[in-house]
Amino acid sequence: MHVHIGSSGDGKPVKISASRQLTFQAIAEEASSRKGIALLGVIDCHAPAVQADIDRLLDAGEMTEVSGGGIRYRETVILPGVEMEVREAGFGGGPYHLLAYLPSLDAMKEWTAWMSPRMKNVSLSSQRIRATGRELQKELLDRGGLLVPAHVFTPHRGLLGCSADRLSDRLDPDGIAAVELGLSADSAMAGRLSQLDRYAVLTNSDAHSTGVIGRECNELLIGDPSFAEFAAALRGRDGRRIAANLGLHPKLGKYHASFCPSCRSPLAEGAPDAVCPSCGSPRLVTGVDVRIGRLADRVTPEWPAGRPPYRHQVPLGFFPGVGPKLRERLFREVGTEMDILHRIGRDEIAAVAGERIADAILDAREGRLGFTAGAGGTYGRVGD
Repeated sequence: MHVHIGSSGDGKPVKISASRQLTFQAIAEEASSRKGIALLGVIDCHAPAVQADIDRLLDAGEMTEVSGGGIRYRETVILPGVEMEVREAGFGGGPYHLLAYLPSLDAMKEWTAWMSPRMKNVSLSSQRIRATGRELQKELLDRGGLLVPAHVFTPHRGLLGCSADRLSDRLDPDGIAAVELGLSADSAMAGRLSQLDRYAVLTNSDAHSTGVIGRECNELLIGDPSFAEFAAALRGRDGRRIAANLGLHPKLGKYHASFCPSCRSPLAEGAPDAVCPSCGSPRLVTGVDVRIGRLADRVTPEWPAGRPPYRHQVPLGFFPGVGPKLRERLFREVGTEMDILHRIGRDEIAAVAGERIADAILDAREGRLGFTAGAGGTYGRVGD
């Protein structure tokens, strides 16, 4: 539910840090044909050049709009989304990112018209908006949208990671549809904060390239995929719900451990974080694990009623020996990435990838792998 667009079909940049191969159409093809994803949130649909791409695809009959909201391409329904940056004068704290989902292309075009005079460049992704979080939230909800704080614990642009100690310091708590955990935390870590008990949690990839689409994902119990069904699942209504969160082991995330930018060293778990133990610098980036410890009002995590299980997922690209060529062969001869990681038997995987890799994938399913924690923008690794 968080995939960025690198460029429009005619080459205009959208998300500067994302792959230029990430066009709206390429994302749809990847999700439908290779990843096996039925419902996809594509961020950056606010950009006029992206909206022109969607209009072209709809006019050509390659995609169709869904009655409950969303855009269908083959086996995948896409929800139009946008990521915005807010920094509120006078409150202290850093800027933070918010995700917004809207039911239709027309609704997204109206949202672009509202944002445009409040933003330096509405054609680019994740731009800072001249509005408070609550002002933005009210405007979005009045248009039938859904608001989700993005990668909520990260030290860079996470609302609880760098801007405030409580969601209510920035937003109306009643107008939050869900919270996105980010790559360096799981549901157990979120369960140490009672302020999050009322919300659904999402595990999203924040994909900047096609290969990582679905690296984290959500298993939903819904009817035919649509915006309305997604909204019902977040609210737990009419039998719809999030059945499972599939995300990275927190130690594989890029910001799990604290980090010293002066000497480029991660801090060991449990190390004092007033100064860097390696070089003595006081200028540290607080890791998600430490930040949650500071915000927590529980020593032991609690699992609120209705919160689904969290399944630690290790994407194919994290396994040593699984490079692009082997991934492509696995997709051709074995199945989609979701099938390989969670459903297909060991022998079928071993026939293509070999015994060692097949065993590692099975070990990941059963929670038997060890990890080295990521920090400072660098992913963690499989293996202690």
